[in-house]
Amino acid sequence: MAAVPDQSSRSRLAQLARRRRVTDAAQPPGPEAAPEYERCELCNAPLDPRHRHLLDLRSRELMCACQACSLLFDRGAAGGGHFKLVPDRVMRLDEFELSDAAWESLRIPVDIAFFFFNSEEGRTMAFYPSPMGPTESQLGLEAWSGIEAANPAPPRMEPDVEALLVNRARGARRQWLLPIAECYRLVATIRLHWKGLSGGKEVWSEIDDFFDGLDRRAKPAAAASAEPETEASAGAASPAGGS
Repeated sequence: MAAVPDQSSRSRLAQLARRRRVTDAAQPPGPEAAPEYERCELCNAPLDPRHRHLLDLRSRELMCACQACSLLFDRGAAGGGHFKLVPDRVMRLDEFELSDAAWESLRIPVDIAFFFFNSEEGRTMAFYPSPMGPTESQLGLEAWSGIEAANPAPPRMEPDVEALLVNRARGARRQWLLPIAECYRLVATIRLHWKGLSGGKEVWSEIDDFFDGLDRRAKPAAAASAEPETEASAGAASPAGGS
């Protein structure tokens, strides 16, 4: 299992959680409304609340990026194998096959989890949110291979920076392909609002709001797949983790 995040990670999770409601808003305010701490971590320019992120592939840390810096990293080679721009698409995977038996075989102790392909380690990794932050679950190769086999032609997922998010809490059966930053926003929301052993009513209200926000922004996978392929999506891994 993953260790408890350090103080810098806690601070970043808190910032992500505070930004979530602004990100989900239909009409977000402009850069002038952003708090003072909301600045580009490359050039220190003020940030729009719906700004993009870069992923440091070595440390796995997310970095806030302004529009100008995002454009600089909008080509795969621009990051020099060190930084990668996190995409901003959100897709509903309504046709994704994940049976109850397949989910049980993954042995994830909670009903919400996200999966992404880590190119540095050459494997798919599974994490779930907890009151202590993101926690890694040891993903069984055989169980994951079965999910891949049940989904031979899913939408393509960009390694490292996009994830498959699964929500099976309280009877839900939903999946999305989305930016890895969204997964950490969910983790941050749960960590900040969790109370007691069961979490409390407040955290479940926040979780419901998070998933409602995803659905407002998401496109069905079939519609998104019909759009022209971008350089970022070419050669990417599938949501089921294949490379």
